[in-house]
Amino acid sequence: MTDNTSMTTSTPWHLWLVGVVSLLWNGFGGYDFIMTTTQGATYMQAAGFDQPLIDYYMGMPTWMYVPWVLGVWGAVAGSILLLMRSRFAVWAFGLSLIGAVVSLIYGQFINPPPALPAELAMMSYMPWVITAIAVFLAWYAWAMAKKGVLR
Repeated sequence: MTDNTSMTTSTPWHLWLVGVVSLLWNGFGGYDFIMTTTQGATYMQAAGFDQPLIDYYMGMPTWMYVPWVLGVWGAVAGSILLLMRSRFAVWAFGLSLIGAVVSLIYGQFINPPPALPAELAMMSYMPWVITAIAVFLAWYAWAMAKKGVLR
């Protein structure tokens, strides 16, 4: 007779893949946050931003730091918590998604940035890509929690 109360749900291989890839992706977001907040215009100029774009980001309203912090650090925490198989990954990715959506709405509809330089034109899609990835990670963590993989 087997005691089913002591059995645990095994960790699917894709959790490790999603966890590591999300940590790399979101880790870069953390790096970008730190560099932007500590180096400011110097970092942005080195990344190829022209002066109107640098002025736009340097003039970002103070309240926009809240969704930015939630988006970036919620995602980093979510990635770590996912790798730890913690159910709190769902909450962390949820906060990250809220931050991404608020940032997307602000940057696309309330106060759009100036046109990007030609060499950065593809970056105009990044807010949408970031939000789509945030949706996926929040869903994935929720699905893994529902299946009992996250504790």
